[in-house]
Amino acid sequence: MEFKKIQLNGFKSFAEKTNFLIEKGLTGIVGPNGCGKSNIVESLRWCMGETSAKSMRGSGMEDVIFSGTSNKPSKNIAEVVLSLNNENKDGPHQYNDLEEIEIKRKIEKDKGSKFYINNKEVRAKDAQMFFCRSIHRRSFAITDKSR
Repeated sequence: MEFKKIQLNGFKSFAEKTNFLIEKGLTGIVGPNGCGKSNIVESLRWCMGETSAKSMRGSGMEDVIFSGTSNKPSKNIAEVVLSLNNENKDGPHQYNDLEEIEIKRKIEKDKGSKFYINNKEVRAKDAQMFFCRSIHRRSFAITDKSR
């Protein structure tokens, strides 16, 4: 399985819906300080089931919701959608009939977060296990070299 697209909406510094396409080969994220590079990496970790607000550079999980600027009002919801290519059928067996899988995490102020796999609500543990089973024997790391 490979990441195909990351869609952010109201997540940290990304107030509006923003798509990042991940093409074949090496994908790099470059830009000046403060433009949101770390937030993109954190959106992956968050959608994959991160539970520590501290590791997301916040005091509570709701800190991932866009808090507003002088030009834009704050949001009440943050959402990250990961689109995965499953053409090789190397995801969890129950998804082998699908060529693309979407994992979504959504958080709403005062209501907590929810996870979805292909628009079906699932437990946080189901989303976390999805990635554990997908990666199985291979090890992985998500790193942010900007810190």
